[in-house]
Amino acid sequence: MQEAEKIWMNGVLVDWADAKVHVLSHGLHYGSSVFEGIRAYDADGGTAVFRLNDHLARLERSAAQYFLEIPFPREELRQAVHAVIAVNGLGACYIRPIVMRGYGVMGLFPLDAPVDVGIAAWPWGAYLGEDGVRDGIDTKVSSWRRIGNNTIPATAKASGQYLNSILAKIETHKAGYAEAILLNEQGMVADGSGENIFVVRGGVISTPPVSASILEGITRASIMDIARAEGYDVVERDLARAELYSADEVFLTGTAAEVCPVRSVDDFVIGSPGAVTRRLQEVFEDAVHGRDDRWAHWLDYIPAAAPAG
Repeated sequence: MQEAEKIWMNGVLVDWADAKVHVLSHGLHYGSSVFEGIRAYDADGGTAVFRLNDHLARLERSAAQYFLEIPFPREELRQAVHAVIAVNGLGACYIRPIVMRGYGVMGLFPLDAPVDVGIAAWPWGAYLGEDGVRDGIDTKVSSWRRIGNNTIPATAKASGQYLNSILAKIETHKAGYAEAILLNEQGMVADGSGENIFVVRGGVISTPPVSASILEGITRASIMDIARAEGYDVVERDLARAELYSADEVFLTGTAAEVCPVRSVDDFVIGSPGAVTRRLQEVFEDAVHGRDDRWAHWLDYIPAAAPAG
């Protein structure tokens, strides 16, 4: 990880090395925290955060599902993101807000624990590698199933839930693959370990619905909007595992991964990134860099003199 200088914690900018929590914090022991992954880009009009308001709205929804009361209004968090980017002199970067139950209580009843909020930002390139974005990646269906909606709220981006993804990621990494694909409890396709998944066949783009135990990805929603604007049919439906093997194209989306083609699944070769994936990559890149006016409303530009926070 490439360190920056400052992190915003509970309303104050502190040195990177001083952004600490107590070892007995509730969130550390029980995973009782929620977070976001956000990207800022070097857009044509300056540094721009992609869909910042939508990310902060999802942070609030995730927190509400775990009865976490965020002690800062959304606009203050938005200004804090601006401040972190500005004070660290960052352009393109990855942004990580986290809301966690802090130190003060132990045990499974969490509501008396204090709530801490932190926002960090640092340079971070393509999560699945620049070569993966260009050439595609090899994937494997994990033996670990995605946690079901009636077990834990899949629509919340909560820290503890990612143990499920970590097991799948480690398993497939040890087997020599770049990424895992998880099936849900019903045996249908859910997502990647940290990305949503799309299948292209016969010119139709399909993706699992929210009921398939997926996170409602913001990049996912963006790609669906872009694809429809480009004239493609986009369908949310259950996908069988075997459909991945016979697809014309498969790709993953996520804030960290952006739009990443899948070259193979379980050693079934899909091939080079297809025309649909390439077109969606191109439009997405234009959108996040401020080169397509259709999507200008997705960009939140950092003022030249952001507030100190």
